[in-house]
Amino acid sequence: MLDAYVFPISYAFLTFPIAALLFTLPFLIVQYRRHGYIHKFRALILYLLLLYLMNAFYLIILPLPASIHNLPPKAATYFQTIPFNFVEDIARETSAKLGSPSTYVHLLKERAFLQVLFNVLLLVPFGMFLRYYFRAGWVKCLVMSFGLSFFFEITQVSGIYGIYDYPYRLFDVDDLIANTFGGMVGFVLAEWVSKLLPRMDRLDAGVDLTAKRVSYTRRGIAFFFDWCIVFPISAFLAVAGLSISYVIVVALYFIVLPYVTNGRTFGKWIVRIHLKGKGDRIGFRELVIRYGLLYVLIGGLNVLFVFHVQDMPNIFGMLYGFGLFIMNIWFGIHCLRCLFNRNREMFYERKSGTKHVISIYPTKLGNQEDEVKES
Repeated sequence: MLDAYVFPISYAFLTFPIAALLFTLPFLIVQYRRHGYIHKFRALILYLLLLYLMNAFYLIILPLPASIHNLPPKAATYFQTIPFNFVEDIARETSAKLGSPSTYVHLLKERAFLQVLFNVLLLVPFGMFLRYYFRAGWVKCLVMSFGLSFFFEITQVSGIYGIYDYPYRLFDVDDLIANTFGGMVGFVLAEWVSKLLPRMDRLDAGVDLTAKRVSYTRRGIAFFFDWCIVFPISAFLAVAGLSISYVIVVALYFIVLPYVTNGRTFGKWIVRIHLKGKGDRIGFRELVIRYGLLYVLIGGLNVLFVFHVQDMPNIFGMLYGFGLFIMNIWFGIHCLRCLFNRNREMFYERKSGTKHVISIYPTKLGNQEDEVKES
């Protein structure tokens, strides 16, 4: 019987890297916005939660029928609605004797008993996560454990919501009882486990955000969201016939907008950072130098070559392309050196005197927004 559990668990571990990759971007955004930084222990707990949920889900749905046009299950009804029916099943199948404790070991070989045991164990980690990480009370744990179990049962009895012609597993009220009980067992165990681990509500106690560095990962996410806006707009205007659309959009989005918002673009707002110059507010000249060097000079020269190289004389186009190649190689090496040496600044940051800082939002007491230096 244990073999039936090995396959889903192994499949969950096999596909976990893909799920973790898809999970990473929303995870980073939520952590940046909620806490201002990434705590490694908090990240470990959440990725363990993801791995657990994948294991639990695969244990419920796998193995799948060979075809979506499966045959109906050999049962009079798709629903078993008699509570504690498993007691009768265990009594009928087991060779253990109530008055003979030495025979209780036989329960570990009985299908009916093991099925109930595994249904209980299935949601024990869920209850532990709810209490330890999410700090849920027992009522919320009870409701959410029941809700997750109900979701599992509906997924099975509906043939994964109509994907399969017939259910390949039945709805069993005893599974609901066992799963929910398992969630509450996990809730109780979490009190003991929490004494061995750092308290989640104190992870950020004593953390000085002024000592936290704005990582290139964080800046890369902001870059991604910013260009998801800038690129389609500039491309549309270029197709519409506005030949200098790139320069106009870059100037409006990366210079005018941050000047008005004190160093913020949409991407920077997403990851809770902004630009800071030498003064309390970012200066217009500082933004012109920073993004003039980065997007107008480096970016603009590349855009000009891509879209207008065919209009250039052959010799000039060759010289332009060679010079552009040298510039891009230098810029790539420069980026790598800054990436692996935290003490180095990007050249456009050094020339403009600007840097990224973490945005500190006003607290409930009404404290004014502060700025956190990038170390």
